[in-house]
Amino acid sequence: MTATAVRPPAARPELLALLGRTPVVRVTIELPCPQPGFWAKLEGLAAGGMKARAAVSMLLGARERGELRPGAPVVESTSGTLGIGLAFAGQALGHPVVLVGDSELEPSMRQLLRAHGVRLELVDRPAPQGGWQAARLARLRQLLAELPGAYWPDQYNNPDNTAGYASLAAELGAQLDHVDILVCSVGTGGHSAGVIAPLRRHWPALRLIGVDATGSTIFGQPARPRLMRGLGSSIHPRNVAYDAFDEVHWIGPAEAVDSCRRLARGCFVSGGWSTGAVARVAAWAARVHPGAVVATVFPDGPHRYLGTVYDDDFLAAHGLDPAGAATRPVEIPHPYAAEASGWVRCARVTDPLSPGRTQ
Repeated sequence: MTATAVRPPAARPELLALLGRTPVVRVTIELPCPQPGFWAKLEGLAAGGMKARAAVSMLLGARERGELRPGAPVVESTSGTLGIGLAFAGQALGHPVVLVGDSELEPSMRQLLRAHGVRLELVDRPAPQGGWQAARLARLRQLLAELPGAYWPDQYNNPDNTAGYASLAAELGAQLDHVDILVCSVGTGGHSAGVIAPLRRHWPALRLIGVDATGSTIFGQPARPRLMRGLGSSIHPRNVAYDAFDEVHWIGPAEAVDSCRRLARGCFVSGGWSTGAVARVAAWAARVHPGAVVATVFPDGPHRYLGTVYDDDFLAAHGLDPAGAATRPVEIPHPYAAEASGWVRCARVTDPLSPGRTQ
């Protein structure tokens, strides 16, 4: 299909007042074991969700450098969450948004993106190498050639992605007197890198735990088809601050679902795959480090996941049994020691692309 010109929307800068400013809540329910509690930043309550921070930062940075002209189209690959953030940023700053998704993108997310004025292109098969992400990026490059003046934020490697989360760090620093352990999901690597650097200026001893998905290659595991969306990657984003992490956990879909459903039943606030994954690890950290102040970020709310995480038929179709989810991680000495099929923890974090990695 040949791309056609896209008409820029009128800028609505007043929308920028809705960015961020999200509350924190204390979570003390069993996840799945008793735990003393941790703090969760509820990014799903902000317009555009957590990634609206990154989307606005990337577009403003590109405009300041002259890479994005007034009214020019913005083209990006997304599994959904950044897409909502870019839809928000596009409306606020007056740019049409063209997104490349794939056939696994939920129907509700497709409808929501289109309702916000996004032009959505879907690829129908994963690439032999790099899976859905590589297939989306191939279509994205075609669109860049077809759309005059189009700008690609390149969320995986754009430092403005990371910079966009300075506001999140500032809010956490104002809302909490102290944090000992921060738990962050990792996809593009933007929010973990963007939050940990300023918070360590407040609290130099702050520990960072990364949470990845099974089947993701970010921290050195082999790339496999992934059921979970929103965290993990089939490529190696350069925004990941490998040297900032003290340890990494891989979480499987059964563990994430079990946590999401416990959150929804027990404290009303919940979300999707990333939220379930970080909640489980944050509860574990609070339990094994008595007295430590643990905080995490819930990137979005539950609404996108009503047909997946909260759908019994979906779980049955994919052989997922939350009742059989792991209650504690399996320990491995380094990321290449064993392939994670469920909850796995590793206290050694290395960049898989570094020359001195261990295999």
